[in-house]
Parts: sequence; structure tokens; C-alpha cells
Amino acid sequence: MLDNIEFANPQLFWLLLLLPVAIIWHLLKHKEETATLKIPSVAGFTTNDLLPKLKPVLFAFRLLALAAIIVALARPQTEDISTRTKTTKGIDIVMAIDVSSSMLARDLKPNRLSALKEVAADFIRQRPSDRIGLVVYAGESYTKTPITSDKSIVLNALKEITYGQLNDGTAIGMGLATSVNRLKESKSISKVIILLTDGVNNSGFIEPQTAADLAVEFDIKTYTIGLGTNGNALSPVAYNDDGSYRYGMRQVEIDEKLLMDIANVTGGQYFRATDNDKLEAIYEEINKLEKTEVEEFKYYKYEEKFRPWIIFAGALLIIEWLFRNTLFRSFI
Repeated sequence: MLDNIEFANPQLFWLLLLLPVAIIWHLLKHKEETATLKIPSVAGFTTNDLLPKLKPVLFAFRLLALAAIIVALARPQTEDISTRTKTTKGIDIVMAIDVSSSMLARDLKPNRLSALKEVAADFIRQRPSDRIGLVVYAGESYTKTPITSDKSIVLNALKEITYGQLNDGTAIGMGLATSVNRLKESKSISKVIILLTDGVNNSGFIEPQTAADLAVEFDIKTYTIGLGTNGNALSPVAYNDDGSYRYGMRQVEIDEKLLMDIANVTGGQYFRATDNDKLEAIYEEINKLEKTEVEEFKYYKYEEKFRPWIIFAGALLIIEWLFRNTLFRSFI
């Protein structure tokens, strides 16, 4: 009866101390009201009637009724909490993803592109209150998904990203400029680009420095990530006769100075991911740096549970009154 019950007035349970006081008072009063008759023998007064022996039950009913009333006064209740959140400062984020052939390198498992897609999907799921878009680039760039709050659309688009959809190359300036174009009209409090590449800018007709200046003009912060192990990595070097890739060791070359400059001028940070764990840690760090302010409202609904106790106490008192005026009438 008391499962998952809280009490609004638990201090009233101190009234339960009245119960032992009432018992002591009842015993003393009963002793004073009992007459003593001294006789040489009680043989003629012996009775096997059980009813007189049950008379104390009436007092027990009163005690139980008093205890139930005290519990009712303590106001037992259940609490139902519902929470609603309101985003006060949302963030618009564009993830610019390099899909050049070097993203198939196997220094990350199973390769750079697959590892990135897995980590990026987790990042997207952790941003329920923000709008996110996708830009892919290689020798050129295009918008895979405009910024949207529908995470299922973004996640499905992320799964569809593969190598071969664009001319090969690494047009960092184009990828950044396309991302800026997606965010420049945004009215969001904060606008962020997460640009990832594993190479050096070698394609496109927009210089990375020019794209970075555009990001500054539209107040867009850019986090840059250089992806690839230090030294050499097992990378595609040619095609086999069946169309599959032939892999060989190639030197990892990332223009870290350029990525640092882009991050610094736009107010972001540069990160270097040399393995799967480091890449995951970077996205977790960005997730912490770019916090969306959410206002939480809690609604409490209380359901009072004192009525059963009142009914129980009333039933005991009625039973006690009936017994006192029927079965036990001649013994009172």
C-alpha cells in the first residue's frame, strides 16, 4: 500500500507516539474501573464464554483507526514528473567531409572514410537540438544535405557518402566556401563548420584563405581536422584488372599550417587525428566546446492517496461502534 509513496507532511508521523500513550492510559483506566471481590471459591462463577475475552479488540480497532488517520494527515501521494526542454541558443553546424581517394587509406580501421562516417554519426546523434548539414568535397564540392533539424535525413545522407562521386583531388577552399554558403543566411546564435581533410589543397578555383575570410565575414567558426597517421599509410595506388584498388604504402601529407591558419582566423581550433580513438576524442571535444543552451522545465503532478486511509479508519470505527452496541453491549 506504501509502494512508491511519498508524504507531504511526514512530520505528522510524530503523532504515532500517541498510540503507546493511549495504550498506557487505557490500561490504567481499566485497572481503576475494575472492582475487586474476594470470595473463598470461584467454582460457581466459572464460564467458558469467549466473548468477554475479545472485548480488548474494540480498543485495538480504535488504535488502528487513529493510526490510519495519522497516516492520512501525513498526506501520502505519488509524484509524476514530466520534463520539457526549450532550446534557447541553437547551433547550426556544417560538416565538410573530404572524399578524395586518399580517404580510403587503411591507417584508420577499416579505412579513413568509414571511420569518419561512424564517428560523425555519433556526433550527430548527440546534437538533438541543433541543425546540421553536410558538404562533401574532393576535386570539387557540393552540398549533400542543407542544414536541417531532421537528424534521420542527415544520418541517411552520411551513410550514402562514398568515394567516386566527385573528381579526385583535394579542394579545401571549395569545401570551406560551400560550407560558408550554406551558413551565411543562418539566423542562429552560433554557426560552426567542422572541416576534415587528409591532404593538401591541390584543386578548385577558390583559395582556402579566401574561403576563411568569408567565414570570418559571416561570423562562422571553423574547426579543422587533419586525418591520417604520422609517416606512411596503406593507400590506393592503382586499380587491379577487376576494378578493385591496389594498395601500397604512401607518405601521409597534410597541410597542417593551412588548417591551423583557417581555425585560428575563424576562432576555431585545429586537431590531428592519427587513429580511430583520436578521431572519436576530437569529435567529443568539439561536442563539449559547442554547447547548446537548453532551458529545462519540470512539471510535477501529485496524486493524493490519503482517501483509502480515511476509508479504512472510518470502517474500523463503524465496526467498533457496531460491536460495542451489539455483541459487547452487555459487557460494557
